[in-house]
Amino acid sequence: MNYKKITTRSLLLFFLLFSFHSIVKAQEYKSVSEVKGLPVGAEVSMFTAKDQFGNNYKLSEALKKGPVVLLFYRGQWCPVCNKHLSQLQDSLQLIYDKGATVIAISPERPEYLKKTEEKTKATFTLLYDKDYQIGNSFDVIFKPDNRTVNLYNTRLHAQLDESQSDSSSRLPVPATFIINRKGKIVWRQFNPDYHIRANVSDIINNIPVKR
Repeated sequence: MNYKKITTRSLLLFFLLFSFHSIVKAQEYKSVSEVKGLPVGAEVSMFTAKDQFGNNYKLSEALKKGPVVLLFYRGQWCPVCNKHLSQLQDSLQLIYDKGATVIAISPERPEYLKKTEEKTKATFTLLYDKDYQIGNSFDVIFKPDNRTVNLYNTRLHAQLDESQSDSSSRLPVPATFIINRKGKIVWRQFNPDYHIRANVSDIINNIPVKR
């Protein structure tokens, strides 16, 4: 029996299977142009996630108290995200006065959420989107190209392969959704250009009256 020949074939088969798996896996990831975000009128999936303190947050429980302003942001390394969250914090009481609460969601682990809290002075809830489950349910998760990932990691020290639940370096399109007490989206801001964010006054003006 030619063991060398068998070993070579086995290695070749392993390589082919690994390559095929990688190709299929890559094809599962959407590009930024493919994600559309849930539309107004859509009913959202109820979820549970860990906040910056390691506590469980349940969307279903929050909606019993009133509307929820839900934001996706990229991470504590993103200066545009930090600026937007800081602006939101500055107007937070106006949102609370309308009976709504605020959550901001990122694929970063809880210890990185604490960095966001420190940088933005946010007193609202920050959530860890483990395995991108929440972002995928809202259709905001995409895979940046390798050049962009390298840029974020080197210039902005994003550490995407370490700070998130896997090494795929996927990110959310920064988007804002207002969810009414029935669990339906009544307003949204969604733009693949990460520079464009929801205006705080627009958020406040579109919060439904609490009944």
